[in-house]
Parts: sequence; structure tokens; C-alpha cells
Amino acid sequence: MLKKIRSLSKFALLGIAIASAQICSADDYPNKPIKMVIPYTPGGSIDNIGRMVADQLQRQLGQPIIIENTPGASGVLGSLNVKKAKADGYTLLFNASSQVYLPLVLSKKSYDAEKDFTPIGQIGYVPLVVAVNNDIPARNLGEFATLVKANPNKYTWATSGLGTTSHLSEEMLNRALKLKMEIVAYKGAVPQLTDVVGGHVSAAASPMPGVRSFVQAGRLRALAVTSKTRVPNMPDVPTVSESGVPGFELLSWYGIWGPADMPAAVTNRLNAEIAKAVESPALKAKFDELSFIANKSNPEQFRQLIREDLVKIGKAVKEASIQIDF
Repeated sequence: MLKKIRSLSKFALLGIAIASAQICSADDYPNKPIKMVIPYTPGGSIDNIGRMVADQLQRQLGQPIIIENTPGASGVLGSLNVKKAKADGYTLLFNASSQVYLPLVLSKKSYDAEKDFTPIGQIGYVPLVVAVNNDIPARNLGEFATLVKANPNKYTWATSGLGTTSHLSEEMLNRALKLKMEIVAYKGAVPQLTDVVGGHVSAAASPMPGVRSFVQAGRLRALAVTSKTRVPNMPDVPTVSESGVPGFELLSWYGIWGPADMPAAVTNRLNAEIAKAVESPALKAKFDELSFIANKSNPEQFRQLIREDLVKIGKAVKEASIQIDF
């Protein structure tokens, strides 16, 4: 009996030691630079917002945040790099809702969106813009749908990556409007939109932060936005719901993750700093310019959002029979 008690005591002491080590590691966190992986090319919506957030966070934390762009496989490569990293808070992932959606459409799942990462905090969300090349003679989504149906196999979609919110919205528009447009995949929003501007592809649904500058410069024409209501920065652009698909809404939300099993103290510290960052006047002003709506959440609220989207988007993916291979 005494031997059993001693064994239990050893396990108890070991548990206390591990807990103490985690607490100590959180007390002086961060004490070195942090790497933030963005799994897409520079210059797109996710990259632009991620760099804004990283800039504000490093001011608050007092340590550099080094951005590492890791494009490839629609964001899977960057996500897997973070999944395999040490769960100490020094390797983070900045990504959009596609982080959650991608495993739903992959024929061979590369990671589990719930089990393989620690949800740290949501940043906010933004609508997508359905935009076309200026040479296309359509002024709204209804006219574009009519044009596509009258010219089978002529018009194409560009997506920022398979399994992204861009891809899913295009698949859903194809289904809702009975279009048969091929979807051409790119490694990020910049090459996606550049090829629409150049006329290599006809149209794209892409998050507002990346599209707006092209529309403002007159290089693309906006046909519709994917939010429930019109956005203040583009008041003349109707919603998809107004344009023949009642009830349509699909937003791209952004957040920060770490590897699975990060210490709770480090996760909570980062979450508190994220909440402070998104409410800072400097960041709010930049967000407003892009129609990006900040939406802070604690880690459990963020985890719940992920669970709810897995159900909601999973249903849409199943109904549309979306499946991709790499």
C-alpha cells in the first residue's frame, strides 16, 4: 500500500512540475521573436490583414513577429508546418475560414481542423466581391448569368485556391444560378485577380480587402457582394441575395491558431492581446477602409464558431458534391 502511495505521489509531483513549467513559460512569454505563418502568397486579402494584425501585436508584445508566407496546396502546406511545430506560442498560423473548410472538400484529409490546432482568437470577417473583367458586357450578376448561359464553355471562374471561401462561393453560385463555369485555381488572391484583369479568366469571387483596390482603380467591375446587406464602401453594388439568389450569404472570417495543445496561459495571453489589437484606433481605421469587421472572441467562442461552420459548410459541400484532389 505504501509503495502504491509513493507511486501516486511521484505522478502528482510530476504533474505539478509540468504545470509549473507551463506557468513559468507563460510568465515571460514572449521572450523571443514569434513566427506567423500565412499560407498564401504576399499581397492578397489574408496576407494584408495578417500583416496589419502582426504589426499591432508586435508593438503590444514587445517582440518581432516574423511573417512567413508558405503558399501551396490551397493553404495546406502552411497549415501543416504549424501543425508540426512546437506548441509553445512561437509559431502561429494566420488564416481565413478556409482553414476549416478545406478538410471538408479534400478527398484525402491532411489535417483535422478541430483536433490538430489550438484556436487562439478570431480577428473578424469580410464579404467577398463577385467581380469580372472590364471587357465583359454585364453590369450586374443577373446579366452575367444570362450571358454565361447563352455562351456555354466561354466563361470561367478564378479562385484563390481550391477549398477556400472563394472556391466554395463560386461553386455555390454555379449551383444556385445553374451556371456551368469551369473553376481555375491559383496560389492566392493576387495571381487570381491579376488573371481576371488580364482577361485570362472571366470572373472571381474574392474577399473585399484584395478586390477593392482593383475595383477603385477601374481594373475590375464589381457585380455583387456576398454579405446579407450592402457594404458602406461599395453602396452601389447589390448583394448576391438581391441579385437572384435570395438568402445567399458567405463571409470570409480570419483568425489565429497555434499547434494543438498549446499551454492555456499562453493561449489566453495571446487572445487578450488580439482583443486589444483589434480594438486599437490604428487598426480599426485600416479595417474600416477595407470593410473588414473586427470580431474578437475568447478561445472557446472561436472553437464554437469552428464547430458550427463545420456543420453548416459541411452541408453545403455535401449538397454540391464538392471534392478535390491534390
